[in-house]
Amino acid sequence: MSDLPSVPGPVAPRWLYLHGFASGPDSAKGVAVARHFEARGHHVARLNLRVPSMEQLRLSAMLETVRAALGGKEDRAVLFGSSLGGLTAARIAAEDARVCGLVLLAPAFHVVPQLRKRMGEAAWGHWKTSGWIETDDFAEKRKVRIHSGFIEDAEAVDARTGGWPDVRVPTLLIHGKADDTCDIRYSRQWAEGRRHVRMVEVEDGHELTASLPRILAESEEFLRPWGA
Repeated sequence: MSDLPSVPGPVAPRWLYLHGFASGPDSAKGVAVARHFEARGHHVARLNLRVPSMEQLRLSAMLETVRAALGGKEDRAVLFGSSLGGLTAARIAAEDARVCGLVLLAPAFHVVPQLRKRMGEAAWGHWKTSGWIETDDFAEKRKVRIHSGFIEDAEAVDARTGGWPDVRVPTLLIHGKADDTCDIRYSRQWAEGRRHVRMVEVEDGHELTASLPRILAESEEFLRPWGA
């Protein structure tokens, strides 16, 4: 019998799902992704990114929540991210070497300018001056007020990390051509020239509901190197 100490094999990465703005860990896409891959032996942890609360939502708090979920220094993770969760996943991957792969679904690149354009100047100005805006909470099926501190916080994150996340890990990006929430042009600009990014454009809107079978099939094929 050898007296040499055993050398542990590579640690299998954690799989984490990051939901979008005004959504939650029990979103339809998150549940579908988790069920699909758990049937194939991979636990997908669906994080709660309504932090510190939905009313006081902050991108910086979302980033800290994901960092904490990545585990220890030697751990690795594959991140699925939808909309604002996609932006969060990309920001984390650009800064943290523990992230080894990404699946981004309609990521909210340049989230503040996109919010401003979609809301219009009158509503945007009201949000900044009054401090609150009311929107739909898709997770709890109610109206919710979100504090304007979200704007300043997201702008501060962009100022600190740059406008585009500098992601260097293999990435699958799926975006709907008819998305009227997160403009597909930003995903196209980000993916252009990045050989490690596979971008798939589908005939769908922001929720990507009709494309769920395609999302699961593309993700499974993409994630084969991680045992999918």
